[in-house]
Parts: sequence; structure tokens; C-alpha cells
Amino acid sequence: MLEDSELSLLRPSVLTIRAAKPQDLPELNAMIRLLAAHHGDAAAITPEQLERDLFGALPWITALVADSSEGLLGYAILVPLYRAQEGQRGMDLHHLFVRDGHRGHGIGQHLVDRARDTARKAGCGYLSVSAATGNVLAHRFYEQLDFIPRPVTGMRYLQALG
Repeated sequence: MLEDSELSLLRPSVLTIRAAKPQDLPELNAMIRLLAAHHGDAAAITPEQLERDLFGALPWITALVADSSEGLLGYAILVPLYRAQEGQRGMDLHHLFVRDGHRGHGIGQHLVDRARDTARKAGCGYLSVSAATGNVLAHRFYEQLDFIPRPVTGMRYLQALG
């Protein structure tokens, strides 16, 4: 029989899902860059832009972070949506990211759960998310969390204003 002192079980970190704070900006910005690199994109965002959009006079986005004794392990960014024809508020889960080495342990699910709560408290009737066509792992993840796939129809256009 093993004595307690002979057991060497790793104690899991305590994880807190919370709204981002100004002191999170450097780590949050770094994770945004990691997600962009993962998708083969360049991230042009600066900590100043992130601060403006999270904490400025007219906050534009909401960020949730997965905080542990090891630092921030992941984040979610939410952006408001609106269906005018239905008079219905919604929220887009614009980014969801968990650091390498921490995926597959439920952190992403906890971030999505808090995103749902945040959207509900904001009076939203839906939460949407998109994933690249070939990102089958993301498709499975969202479908396991009861997101319903919807086909994309039509074109989306963009016009630079600057």
C-alpha cells in the first residue's frame, strides 16, 4: 500500500474566467498575436488600440480571460451584433483562444460558458461564432457546445474609411 507521501499527483491550477483588466493588456495582446500567427495572419493590433476598445470612452468589445497561477491561459473576445428586422441583440464570439499545452482541458468550454452568460446579461438572444471552412476540430468543438451550423449565403463587402 502506498503512503500519501509517495503519491506525486499534480494539483491542477485554479482557473478563473473573468473580464479582462487593464493589467492584462500585454498578455492579451500577445495571445491575439499567437492566434493570428496560428491562422497565418499578421496581427497589427497594439496594446493602445486594445486598451481603447476595451476600456476607452466608448468600449467596443468585451474580453474574457482564463486566469491561473501560471498567468493567462486563454481568452475570448465578444463583439455586439444586431438583427434590426427582428429587434434582437446578439453577440459574436469573435476570438476564442487557449494556449498550447492547455488545450483539451475544458478551458475553451469555460470561456464559451462565460461568453454565453455575458451575452445573456447584455440582453442578447443569440451567440454566434464562425470557424474557417477547413477547421474541422473547431467545427466539432462548437457543435459539441450546441452551436448550430448555418450556411453562409451571399457576399460580405468592406470599404475602408480611413
